[in-house]
Amino acid sequence: MPHASGNAIEINLTAVILMIERDMPVVYASAFDVAGSPGLPSGPFEPTVHRTLELGLRAFASEQAGLTLGYVEQLYTFGDRGRQAEERLATAPVSENPHVVSIGYLALTRQEGECVPSSALHNIYGFFPWEDWRGGRPAIIDRDIAPRLGEWAAAPAEPLAKPGLTRMDRATMLFALNGRPFDEEKVLERYELLYEAGLVEEARRDGRAAAQFWTSRPLLGRTMQFDHRRILATALGRLRGKLKYRPLVFELLPERFTLTSLQQKVEAISGDHLHKQNFRRLVESTGLVEATSEQTNTGGRPAASPRLHSRP
Repeated sequence: MPHASGNAIEINLTAVILMIERDMPVVYASAFDVAGSPGLPSGPFEPTVHRTLELGLRAFASEQAGLTLGYVEQLYTFGDRGRQAEERLATAPVSENPHVVSIGYLALTRQEGECVPSSALHNIYGFFPWEDWRGGRPAIIDRDIAPRLGEWAAAPAEPLAKPGLTRMDRATMLFALNGRPFDEEKVLERYELLYEAGLVEEARRDGRAAAQFWTSRPLLGRTMQFDHRRILATALGRLRGKLKYRPLVFELLPERFTLTSLQQKVEAISGDHLHKQNFRRLVESTGLVEATSEQTNTGGRPAASPRLHSRP
């Protein structure tokens, strides 16, 4: 599909397929590049083959991952130049390189009944180690991130086009510095700040000038192909936000479960511990679950096994 400047535009569908494995959020990514970076299931949208964008995405998920998706939601359209470079086109003239526009989707599924190779499932917090606060404030923030963001913020920079937050203001707010609270929904904003500061490998790989500022950089999470880590950050932030007003976590649960396992799944996604009694009162007040006479053997005292009134 050519546009006015003569470059082709390719519409790509990219799926962030999330599930919970042993109380850890995992993402499906099976394609590895020469550097060993995983990639999300994706492929070009073909109007003659795919009747709708979502049907095209579900087809890729079935073909590439062998997964049947439950909840699917369109996230965002990603079209920044320079963040989707492909090695196979590196020697071609710029005018011949298609500009790839990725439409990202969040998809949730249960692992039960699915045969998924363990090598294709990746702990989300391996890509964003600063996002998991279940064991307390992640050491990587104060050890590696805060000092370098402080150094970057102090370096000369172009004046702001209009009055707004300074680099240090953003770092302080996003990474909970100087006693500020941590906003778990701003996953994408934190990753984007690290990219802008040239601190993640993708910034160096994409040729961003900020990456040249550093003579050495710590490894801040695993790298993904293209702009897939950006898309994953968008998905995790979206899911964290929606947990507060939509019961999407049930899309990751079996038909019957314990309230403890439900809380653990919510904590796995939110990246923080929740007060047990407050959580249970909240769940019970929604009327989404009903008690059953069944019990689940958890290795200790038998736990009641509630179930959903109906799938949301």
